[in-house]
Amino acid sequence: MDGARGRVLSVNVGELRPIAAKGGTSGIDKRPVSGPVRVRAPGPKGVGGSGLAGDHVADTANHGGDDQAVYAYAREDLDAWESELGRPLRAGAFGENLTTAGVDVTGAVIGETWAVGSAVLQVSCPRIPCVTFAVRVGERRWLPRFTAARVPGAYLRVLAAGEVRAGDPVRVLDVPAHGVDVATAFAALTTEPQLLPLLRGVPQFPAEDPGGLTR
Repeated sequence: MDGARGRVLSVNVGELRPIAAKGGTSGIDKRPVSGPVRVRAPGPKGVGGSGLAGDHVADTANHGGDDQAVYAYAREDLDAWESELGRPLRAGAFGENLTTAGVDVTGAVIGETWAVGSAVLQVSCPRIPCVTFAVRVGERRWLPRFTAARVPGAYLRVLAAGEVRAGDPVRVLDVPAHGVDVATAFAALTTEPQLLPLLRGVPQFPAEDPGGLTR
């Protein structure tokens, strides 16, 4: 399989900045950048160092790592949140590295492989909302609202280094036969634990999932 599925609308990276009402710093404030951005693959021993050049993660114990190297969110889902919240949401507003257009990010199958620019990325797991995300968005009861909407976006691991830029097509190279998508994984990890057995049969799902719920 090698089919185009939408494109990258914006590439966003975040410096470490103070996070209001929480203390400390965070890299969740992702901002669009122009031109090509280097996508780093895991280090020589197969772990650490992958992600977008210039992007920073403060809480490395709970965020980042090779299974969460790049975060993608669909512009269409941001538009839906704009309507619900009654305010504009720029690219990067949810802390995503890639804001896509025409890509059903949450409908992607875990392990699905994408060619984006000259990099190769693989869908690994859904984004589980955290307190920093709630503080960033600044809406009441944000965590349960985001969870109920079931459009978490997807984390991607880097299979091959390269460069990405706004306008790059997202080409689907491979879709695993197991069929478990990001939305199903998100439901299993949040509101529908009866679905957890499905994740045990997904080899591309991170070995250390949030809370170790599938083990």
